[in-house]
Amino acid sequence: MNRFSMRLLWLGLLTALAAPAAQAGNWWNSEWTARKKITTDTTAAGVPIPETISAAPVLVRLHAGNFQFEGAREDGSDLRFVAEDHATVLPHHVEKYDALMGEAFVWVKVSELTPKAPVSFWLYHGNRNPQMPRGDDAKGTYDADTAAVYHFSEIGSAPQDMTGNGNHGQNAGLPAGGAYIGTGLRLDNNTAVAIPPSPSLQWTEGGPATIAAWVKLTVAPSTGWIVSRVDATNSVVVGADNGVPYVEIARGSSIQRVAASAALPVGAWRHLAVVAGPAGMTLFVDGEEAGRGAGALPAMSAGLQLGGEGFQGELDELQIARVARPPGYIRLLAVSQGEKGSKLLALGPDEQTGSWFSAGYLGIIVKSLTVDGWIAIVILMIMMAISWWVMIGKAAYLQGVTKGNDAFMKLWHHVADDLKMLGNADEEHAKTLGGRIDAKSFKVIRRSPIYRLYDIGLDELRDRVKADQRRRATHTLSAQSVQAIRSMLDGGLVRETQKLNAQMVLLTIAISGGPFVGLLGTVAGVMITFAGVAQEGEVNVPGIAPGISAALLATVAGLAVAIPALFGYNYLLTRVKNAQSDMHVFIDEFVTKLAECYSGSNGEKHFPTIVPTEMLAAEESPLGEPVAQE
Repeated sequence: MNRFSMRLLWLGLLTALAAPAAQAGNWWNSEWTARKKITTDTTAAGVPIPETISAAPVLVRLHAGNFQFEGAREDGSDLRFVAEDHATVLPHHVEKYDALMGEAFVWVKVSELTPKAPVSFWLYHGNRNPQMPRGDDAKGTYDADTAAVYHFSEIGSAPQDMTGNGNHGQNAGLPAGGAYIGTGLRLDNNTAVAIPPSPSLQWTEGGPATIAAWVKLTVAPSTGWIVSRVDATNSVVVGADNGVPYVEIARGSSIQRVAASAALPVGAWRHLAVVAGPAGMTLFVDGEEAGRGAGALPAMSAGLQLGGEGFQGELDELQIARVARPPGYIRLLAVSQGEKGSKLLALGPDEQTGSWFSAGYLGIIVKSLTVDGWIAIVILMIMMAISWWVMIGKAAYLQGVTKGNDAFMKLWHHVADDLKMLGNADEEHAKTLGGRIDAKSFKVIRRSPIYRLYDIGLDELRDRVKADQRRRATHTLSAQSVQAIRSMLDGGLVRETQKLNAQMVLLTIAISGGPFVGLLGTVAGVMITFAGVAQEGEVNVPGIAPGISAALLATVAGLAVAIPALFGYNYLLTRVKNAQSDMHVFIDEFVTKLAECYSGSNGEKHFPTIVPTEMLAAEESPLGEPVAQE
């Protein structure tokens, strides 16, 4: 194998094992092996907003079509969201994460959204470290002006406030399975959910407030209270009157109502929001203004009630704020959480970091490898490199041998019947087969072991002919001379066979030793894993599974070394045997032609024959070939 091929092989191995991803320079944290870019589109093609919005919670819907759940942890605890600066971690929390069904709802606090200016952030995943804590920060997902947020994801228990203000419900409502975002709250004539009073829910006289939620009417006509707040003399009600949404403020006998112009469809989810401030009340449906009127909030500290007065429907994603949210904010809530949310958020393709084996299941295994496992893997990698180097080099060498043999034998057949001419000609003329081997063909023929045997036989022939001619003055060769020539050819055959089989033992070592080295690494890794279990005193499947899988990687690596080496060895062995057979055939032909040409003087054929091995009853040569008998 030439130097260029060796360098190319090692360069390929190093590139495959250590090539970093193109994005490694701006990767947030190397412990996370995968990420995808999420871009918000606030242009006319996406979701146009009229003003800059800061610190807005955005719903990121993940499904099998835009996210590889198999590359993340089963509970989504390895999800992280990082700003476009590749350094700022954005608060988020998971409402639902179902890796089996391929569905997840994640709320992310986006720092700022500006009109006509896309904002990007990154979703990182792929950290399988069992000691890694969850990244959820529900309280940090919402700003300080948010008083309460309810996902209604608790089945069989009271609704929980996600803001950290502790405004939890007093009683459990009826769950609405298959709600708009995860689960929801079902309201009927007999069920209502009470939220007790708290300082964070207090309203001041004429102060601001925002109530937003997803609502679905289940009967027609539907009349009742959706969200209400009532004290001794005052009340604030967001409800439906024959399906028409409205907001009503009552101060004693004075009632002010703002209603939409059309009823909500039955059986369909609609986003409903009310914004109150010193200037009056505004009603929004699906992010668009549906009604506006006078009326300021009274000072109230009473609790809230969800449902009542005959309302029948479902409720999801209720948010209550202590400020009057701008229209762009309401539009963002409705669109980013609704079916058109895909227009606001564009999820890019998955990107991997580190080397080719750092992501997915293989990344988990590699990161869990113990020291003994790494030792076995490194040894196997060296064995693999050596075996491939031998196979590639030996295949190239045998290819040259085959071409050289074929080229020589084509020219040999033109002079095989007149070896006496070659024995008496000058050395240069004989070595070139009577001038038939030119400089161009010699570049191919010089790789032929048959040509080298011919060269050995030719030199020995010339020496023997000269010696016999000096002794007998004839053009014959004695039996001892012919046998000596054959012995020299047999010696050359042994040396050429050694060249053909050179380094083949390295393949046999890889075939037999690779699996055992891998097995040793596996056994040691399993021992260490179970020793850790014994030390902890409890069995934790997520904790021991990576260790066992990493231990098995050594066995896989051992087989990966042995299997290609086995196939390559058998293929190369067949090529070597073919070359050996060609050399045996040539030696027999050369000696036979030699016997015919130098069999005696005056054309008399009295040259002794070569006795076959099975008929040999006398002395043998050192290489086991039969000695000619007269």
